[in-house]
Amino acid sequence: MIYPKIPLAQSIIEICLAKGVHDIIISPGSRNAPLTIGFTNNPNFRCYSIADERCAAFFALGIAQQIQKPVAVVCTSGSALLNYYPALAEAFYSQIPFIVISADRPHDKIDIGDGQTIRQENVFVNHSLYNANLLEDASEENDVFINEAINVAIAHKGPVHINAPFEEPLYETTNKLSVDCNVTGLFKDHRTVRVEDIIAFSTLWNHSQKILVLVGECFPNSIEERWMEQLASLPSVVVMTETTSNLHHPSFINNIDTLITPFTAAEFTELQPRILVTFGGMIVSKRIKAFLRKYKPRHHWHIDELRAYDTFGILTNHFQVTPNQFFKQFLPFVKNVESDYKATFHAIHQSRKEKHNNYLSKVAFSDLKAFEGILSALPQHIQLQISNSAAIRYAQLFDIDASVEVFCNRGTSGIDGSTSTAIGAAVGSKKPTVLITGDVSFLYDSNALWNNYIPKNFKIILINNGGGGIFRILPGHQENETFHTYFETSHCLTAEHLAKMYRFEYAIASDEKSLSKGLKQLFGQNDQPMILEVFTPSRENDKQLKAYFKALV
Repeated sequence: MIYPKIPLAQSIIEICLAKGVHDIIISPGSRNAPLTIGFTNNPNFRCYSIADERCAAFFALGIAQQIQKPVAVVCTSGSALLNYYPALAEAFYSQIPFIVISADRPHDKIDIGDGQTIRQENVFVNHSLYNANLLEDASEENDVFINEAINVAIAHKGPVHINAPFEEPLYETTNKLSVDCNVTGLFKDHRTVRVEDIIAFSTLWNHSQKILVLVGECFPNSIEERWMEQLASLPSVVVMTETTSNLHHPSFINNIDTLITPFTAAEFTELQPRILVTFGGMIVSKRIKAFLRKYKPRHHWHIDELRAYDTFGILTNHFQVTPNQFFKQFLPFVKNVESDYKATFHAIHQSRKEKHNNYLSKVAFSDLKAFEGILSALPQHIQLQISNSAAIRYAQLFDIDASVEVFCNRGTSGIDGSTSTAIGAAVGSKKPTVLITGDVSFLYDSNALWNNYIPKNFKIILINNGGGGIFRILPGHQENETFHTYFETSHCLTAEHLAKMYRFEYAIASDEKSLSKGLKQLFGQNDQPMILEVFTPSRENDKQLKAYFKALV
């Protein structure tokens, strides 16, 4: 076995190995050479080389998203480290275990005009759960810091930063370890809800005729089906799920915006819940947020082991357990309450579905029509990654087969790393993966394709409407040069030459017929990654979408 000669690098590598951190994404550099040598020469690690640090971090995020374990990114000193920040912030808000290991100059080289040096210590302090600022020499104190960083990433599901100063020479190796690392165990608190709280809150539940359960982003199969069946059986309970919830039941409402957008003030008042129960990650729908912020429930309970955001300004209780643990304790105390709450919602939902289908049967080709065709044609048992902005919002309007696992970077809702994340997720899950993305998001992260690990069955459906189409949907925009240049960022670019350069198969579509043909081609082969670029009319998409919501009334 070949080891780096620098003891501190040995300590980091050995503790990562002991704690089960096996996936290492490395970006090229010299200062991180001791770490690169150590990780790549140990067969217990799966190492990936990604040149662009921003892409590397989102690629790592995608793997961690799928394996639900920490993934480490390793970079050289200087500005390289700062490129990890967008993915680190996403990991923070999406509760994904993520470890940044940065090589640094020794402390006496900082702020003296030495090359490739910045103030790296605590650089992520606002969004990292732990910052291990190591000393140059291996020590028990450093071991404590490294252990604690990895423990926090695992137990608290978030990003941590380990900053390691190395002095030259950097490339020397040895055949023997010179450190005997102290590896500390991981303590995890297995919490339950107090019996007295179960009794008190179930009594409140059993005296309420209007209860709304709103489910955000969840990992597939993370919620036991028996609890969902029991919730679905209660007439006083309406369950609304987002596309990223990965929860499916015939009685759940999964097209939230389609349902509530045409509500009148009287309907909002009538359907205002008394109790709101939430679990899962960030909510996409702006309309459900607006509804619950204006027509506030009297009680809002959030179920999560770690955090509870007061999204609607009325958070009254945070149950710090998993949803499964909560429902296991709570639902045996729940009674059937006579109520027409669910029946009322479902009558409206059925009416909306009929009007939805009627409108789509007549509408001309646009973003909306393209999403209908794409989502209905998806193969079963795949992983679907969706980029932010308009793409995830359009997806929320349609049903997606229950066998399809859906993911989106909703922690910060940024467009910056959607493609890199999707590729990492494909590598981490080893499932056939489809990314649906917008043109601006795709172009912004085009370096994601500079990656030697893209599976042959990875596919991109690129909706190209010539700019940031979501800005046309938002109220208040005006058609002028400022809007086209600075908001919509209009362009005439395509993915054709990028596809050729990165050896992706490529096809285009611009209407229903060519879209159907392109989707058959896309899903019919798995010998080469492929991009299907779908061109839609930028000046018509917003009109079609606005007309769609009017047609639901």
